[in-house]
Amino acid sequence: MSHDHDDLPAIDLDHTPRDVVARVIDPVADRDWAELLSPARRRALLAGAGLATAAATTMAAAPSRTPQVVNAGGAGARVSAGGVLLPIAGPGTSPWGTATAAQPTPRPPGVRPDEQVLPTSPRPYTAIRSYHAHIYFDEDSYEKAALIRRWTVERFPVELGDWNLEPRGPHVTPSFYYGFTPDLLPIVVPWLQLNSLGLTILIHPNTGDPRSDHLHYALWVNRSQSVNAYAWRRFVDGGGGDVEQINPNIIPTVPLET
Repeated sequence: MSHDHDDLPAIDLDHTPRDVVARVIDPVADRDWAELLSPARRRALLAGAGLATAAATTMAAAPSRTPQVVNAGGAGARVSAGGVLLPIAGPGTSPWGTATAAQPTPRPPGVRPDEQVLPTSPRPYTAIRSYHAHIYFDEDSYEKAALIRRWTVERFPVELGDWNLEPRGPHVTPSFYYGFTPDLLPIVVPWLQLNSLGLTILIHPNTGDPRSDHLHYALWVNRSQSVNAYAWRRFVDGGGGDVEQINPNIIPTVPLET
């Protein structure tokens, strides 16, 4: 069967019966020619057999209406003549079955796991017994952390912790912390905002619910970062655990700038 459209008589598509048009115009053959002569098809053929062989292969394959399969390159991937990836046969059956693409999009439940419905009344701010400030640093910014630590020791009656040069507890980077009482909050927070030196600082309350204290009640100076406390026990009432006591171990020696 010839697909040479130069031999076909001109037809008037507006006045020629549809059965005549269908006999004269062969859309399948047109599609085959378009696929075989597309740039992607030509590149695949030329890369595999060279210019002369590719031209001969194209002309020989033109009358065929069966999709051609060519190698797409690495890992044994195959594509059809139209560029569609074909599956590579393998042993076994997917444990997910064969209908995953047809699954409807589910709507998540209104209450997430471990999440409670809205409370009936707000919690009193006096539930906060103390605060922690965690200053994060790395090998490029440890000198800034050391300066903030020295300035803090000179000015605030806080409980200063050790250097943590590796991740510790829920904190995923090196850090140090200090604890302070609620009466210092309106002084410590603005001071850290103005003297963070660009470091990330986590400030959280201590309420007896360490998980919520670190994840939901926290304040951040500069950028926030991941806190690995999701596996901690959750207290449904927002409290109930032991509240860490603050025992100041620093006596300030420098008057606070005002």
